[in-house]
Amino acid sequence: MSAKGQDYHKRLTDFMIEYVFPAEESYEAYRHEKGPNDHTVPPVVEELKKKAKEQGLWNLFLPSESGLTNLEYAPLAELSGWSMEIGPEVLNCAAPDTGNMETLHLFANEEQSKQWLEPLLNGEIRSAFAMTEPAVASSDARNIETTMLRDGDDYVINGRKWWISGAADPRCKLLIVMGRTNPDAASHQQQSMILVPVDTPGVSIERSLPVFGYQDQHGHCEISFDNVRVPVANLLDEEGSGFAIAQARLGPGRIHHCMRAIGVAERAMALMIDRVQTRIAFGKPLAEQGVVQQQIALSRNEIDQTRLLCHKAAWTIDQHGNKSKEARLQVAQIKAVAPQMACNVLDRAIQVHGAAGICDDVPLARLYGWHRAMRLFDGPDEVHMRTIARAELGAEKSAFAAAVTK
Repeated sequence: MSAKGQDYHKRLTDFMIEYVFPAEESYEAYRHEKGPNDHTVPPVVEELKKKAKEQGLWNLFLPSESGLTNLEYAPLAELSGWSMEIGPEVLNCAAPDTGNMETLHLFANEEQSKQWLEPLLNGEIRSAFAMTEPAVASSDARNIETTMLRDGDDYVINGRKWWISGAADPRCKLLIVMGRTNPDAASHQQQSMILVPVDTPGVSIERSLPVFGYQDQHGHCEISFDNVRVPVANLLDEEGSGFAIAQARLGPGRIHHCMRAIGVAERAMALMIDRVQTRIAFGKPLAEQGVVQQQIALSRNEIDQTRLLCHKAAWTIDQHGNKSKEARLQVAQIKAVAPQMACNVLDRAIQVHGAAGICDDVPLARLYGWHRAMRLFDGPDEVHMRTIARAELGAEKSAFAAAVTK
């Protein structure tokens, strides 16, 4: 790490130990008391946001705000992933807001930035990104059917979205909505993105969807848009740029999820190590069982391999830019690898915890559900694997490959 990265790492480590981990009990108690269908944020989160901002641990994900490169940010995001439900948000580094702030930073005009980006950067509001739809395979964004038709000085939006993370939170004030403005244009130029305040007439949050039975605090919502009118001034960038904006948004979002997933896997590893050293079976600690040692070794290998690939992807973005061919390939690789790795390590940790691993006495089951879902959101594994395969098949042969395949 750079000297700057080391300084942030030390300060964030201290912050996590002193404030974040002790706050988890209060967070869970509040959620339990309110019940799964209450999406108000536990007060401890807002308290910790103030502390993080005071200590300069704020908006670390955005280079223009923090001055950190992607490579410098990666170990910090990993630390926040140790406390997945609290850590990222108290640093104002939680999805989907991070992706939306990046999007607004890149594409919003001055007025849009003042209205929406500034309060997001200040942690005063939250937001959601509305792309995925229930009726079409949304892994191919060209399928999006929601319409955004120009009518004078307005766009009229009609459609249905789902798995819109963050929209159930009462602090969510903005939706960035992707839809079709010109069905007659080329396939990659039919889509646009429009800024839609949540309280706009015709926007209806129908329900919040659980992830393997768990209701997240911020919610994952199904939303209907029924003749929703917004001013033309709410268009992000220009008509037909929605697909390009989505690609620019999803790259950083994908790698940030992967950075945090490494922290989750490290926490699962810590819980697994503690369990096997204190649990006795067949006359000796689980740690002395050969099959358990094998699972621990596999987990360590996979975590470290994933971290190195993640850092390589972050470095590639820093060197070549998020839109470069090199970065797209690296991000596809880490997005295919990190969620699977996290699932592997979490599954082993669950196994050595026995029945305790599948209940909420430890966070493993909930974390497993989220990271299994991560193999689908921001592009399913299969899409990323196709990207990797196409790059490999289309690459020019190296001198050695040409020599041995004559």
